Amino acid sequence: MSVICVLVTLFSFGAILSRAQSWDAAHATYYSNGPYGGACGYFDISRMGYGTMTAALSIPLFSGGESCGACFRIRCVGDRACHNKEIVVTATNLCPQGSYGSWCDTPKRHFDLAPPAFGEIAEMTVGHVPIGYEKVTCARRGGIRFLFRGNDDWFQTLVFNVGGAGDVTAVSIRGANTGWISMTRAWGQNWEMYRVLKNQPLSFMVRIGDGRTVSSWNVANSDWQYGQTYEGYQF
Repeated sequence: MSVICVLVTLFSFGAILSRAQSWDAAHATYYSNGPYGGACGYFDISRMGYGTMTAALSIPLFSGGESCGACFRIRCVGDRACHNKEIVVTATNLCPQGSYGSWCDTPKRHFDLAPPAFGEIAEMTVGHVPIGYEKVTCARRGGIRFLFRGNDDWFQTLVFNVGGAGDVTAVSIRGANTGWISMTRAWGQNWEMYRVLKNQPLSFMVRIGDGRTVSSWNVANSDWQYGQTYEGYQF
């Protein structure tokens, strides 16, 4: 019986490893700074629901901010330091050109992981490992969230906690007295327009990378305020 169990375990591990090796190839390191700021606009990734399973992406993967919020299943492959484990991480930042070790320099595909995420897939002492990765569906709690910012002439919303593909590709806004108005990506997942729909309830339409859209009607009442976060529907 024990021999059978060992053989089943080895077969399962071999199948998982083979599957991981058929994914796209990249490398991973880990960073030492805290969960604040970043090129996606997620000012506090822990407070915003992304936890510690997060990654900064190199320029080819970051795609000018379009990948912000996307989820990737990753696994360490082909290194003695690898753990027998897959994890899912969310893209929350950019690992810029010229970063330490040049691992994030173009055209490299690289994941700079939060330390807890790296520790799940490999020994922390090595600092750098080859990985396989694939894009997967994001599981989120609650609805899509919209943080409002702006002034009398300018309106911006940070869109976060997006399920499904996770990566927002288009946002439209609608007031009680307007049709749908397309917003422009300012940076990361901050979307803006130079028009303010005052004193009217606001609805949002969000499109994600797989082409699906969801419309959240009357997300904010007519007395909405800057600095507040409002919740819509989810994919």
